[in-house]
Amino acid sequence: MKNKIQACIIDDEQDGRDYISLLLENEFPEIQTVFQASGVEEAYLYLSKNTPDILFLDVQLQDGTAFDLLSEIRETEAQIIFITAFENFAIQAIKNGAADYLLKPIRKMDFIIAVKKVLENIRKNKNPAAAALNENKISLPTLQGFRLTNISDIIRCEADSSYTTFYLTDKTRIIVSKTLHEFEEYLSRYNFFRIHHKHLINLSHLKEYIKGKGGQVIMADHSVLDVSVRKKNDFLLKIETLE
Repeated sequence: MKNKIQACIIDDEQDGRDYISLLLENEFPEIQTVFQASGVEEAYLYLSKNTPDILFLDVQLQDGTAFDLLSEIRETEAQIIFITAFENFAIQAIKNGAADYLLKPIRKMDFIIAVKKVLENIRKNKNPAAAALNENKISLPTLQGFRLTNISDIIRCEADSSYTTFYLTDKTRIIVSKTLHEFEEYLSRYNFFRIHHKHLINLSHLKEYIKGKGGQVIMADHSVLDVSVRKKNDFLLKIETLE
């Protein structure tokens, strides 16, 4: 029986493998690096017989690509974190079952957030009953760790480049190093609507709509937010379905 969560690092650069291994050792002592490789063939020989919990997988390898490797092993239960120097591989990574992806050079905070995400996925897979208790919560990573937040307590989310700020009913703000787009799909099932490229709002905390070219909304925290012209009709239709 495994006492620790097992991780494999597949990266064509020794420096890259060493850096990930060091981050895991320093930040996640509960994770053990059990295998490292630089190419498709070497990784395939191991992964065809072993199933790690987490797979750190560089897209460009010495003798092929990560996608070549995945096509060979076909299915894996591992949580995959893709690593790439090129952002255009992100969509292909997601289609190949990525739990997350990291851009080179890897930033420590991005790495920590990605690993916490896959650890949460592993926890849910191992204990679905406990996960069900948290269906109406969201884990928001912070510099100190993470905050498990009731989704109903989120008034709105605001985009700022690659960061998202969450505004809560207790007047606190949580800044997360993830784009608003990465939260939009998940939160939309909880009655959230993106009224603007910068604003995702909880319709349960909507107080007023002011007419205009796109219009504006007033939220429970008294914030006044613009509705984009492009989003206006969909927003008004959404509001009608709530009434």
